[in-house]
Amino acid sequence: MSENETTVTARNSLLDAARSFVESAAGLPGVQRIALIGSLLTDRPYPKDVDLLVFVSGGTDLAPLAAAARRLKGRLQSQNRGADIFLADQARYLGRICSWRVCEPGVRLACDALHCGRRPYLHDDLATIRLDSSLIAAPPLQLWPTVVRRAEIPGDVEALARRLEQPHNKPFHLTPGLAPSDRSVRRR
Repeated sequence: MSENETTVTARNSLLDAARSFVESAAGLPGVQRIALIGSLLTDRPYPKDVDLLVFVSGGTDLAPLAAAARRLKGRLQSQNRGADIFLADQARYLGRICSWRVCEPGVRLACDALHCGRRPYLHDDLATIRLDSSLIAAPPLQLWPTVVRRAEIPGDVEALARRLEQPHNKPFHLTPGLAPSDRSVRRR
């Protein structure tokens, strides 16, 4: 495999994993927006991870989002890559999604969240990581619910954006000769 093919494969793997995460997280209650941030938005040939910024409403149960994030991380870990899911409300950075399957105070000695377990699955490591308020206000590439480009993006990322702009539901077609009440609707 040539170096160019390796670069394309590494980036495409991260972008495909990001697409899969967006499609699963978009249907979760309380998820308001999802944006791509970080090194994938550059021409860097071998980004080590995918960084997604997920906007949630105040009372959102983060457990389903944490499960989707663990699936994303597991998929990428098998390729020696990673993922970070950053959380924000409409105005401020909240922290990252907790990566542990069980998120409760005192369960993990290694947990460095400031308020471990106060809000289940919120890893509020604000002493370690902070996202700039301008990034929260206007992320460079919003992927969901609509694609919004606020910066120049590489061609492979543009292909992801275009794919997410396409309708997600396949059209329904009636089978000729059958009435709709005959369960004649099929997907193509």
